[in-house]
Amino acid sequence: MAVTKEDIYSSKIFLNCALPLAKVIATDIPSLGAKFKNTHAVVQVSALDPDAPEGKVATHFVINGLDDWQVHAGRVDRDPHVELQFKSIPALNKFFKGKMGPDCIPKIKVKKAKYVPTLVSIVQVLLKMSAVLGAKEPPTDPDMKKLTCKCYFYLITSGISQLNKAGHEEIKNWTTPSPDRVYAMAIDCDPDCSAYIRIKAGKSKAGRGTYKRSLPFFLMRFPNYDDAMGILFGTADMLDSLKEGKLILDGAPEFAGQIGNFMLEVAALAKG
Repeated sequence: MAVTKEDIYSSKIFLNCALPLAKVIATDIPSLGAKFKNTHAVVQVSALDPDAPEGKVATHFVINGLDDWQVHAGRVDRDPHVELQFKSIPALNKFFKGKMGPDCIPKIKVKKAKYVPTLVSIVQVLLKMSAVLGAKEPPTDPDMKKLTCKCYFYLITSGISQLNKAGHEEIKNWTTPSPDRVYAMAIDCDPDCSAYIRIKAGKSKAGRGTYKRSLPFFLMRFPNYDDAMGILFGTADMLDSLKEGKLILDGAPEFAGQIGNFMLEVAALAKG
């Protein structure tokens, strides 16, 4: 199966941006997090790729209980205890876009029987992550509203950064001439629900939470979760939200258009 440039971009989004959200999901949903209380395992999601140095691309987790869950995005572990291995990058993309079929079911590897509960737990987390990111309508539960906004903010900022590192033409053209600038997203009612991307001369780095070294060059903020989800789910118009005070832009309005376009690009690559 031929691998296109878009396939590579999508795999970067899934492996380096979406899969790291598994820890966020497990941490914020106690019933899922409790399943990892006594877990001591290396868990990996990978896709075979003959062009990769290791013969595959992957992200793996080193889990020693929920409080010591290390995410190694874009890195291959040669001997994981649990692995979901896809036969190709396009197969991995199809699976995470919800386009299920016999050609995109991963091969499951479990080193010993004692790791089967870990396999079950990580699959439950991945299914929940898929449900959060793939939802067609905003959630109504208050806790899920917060989790959804947090996951989307993290996905968007890290997704833009990953596409820049992968050489996405439009995003690379935006970052290359840029001075040192920070672009951020936040919820006014919850300072913990925020994320940012820092760019400078073609380089980029995404971060979670509030950037503390200086005020962001541009900040897209929302009074509450519902206002944010109107934009994130495309159910609200950006201009109307601005007029109604549901979206506040701290910085020049033209930068909202740039970030908005990149948000749509990340969404298109993640959902197809």
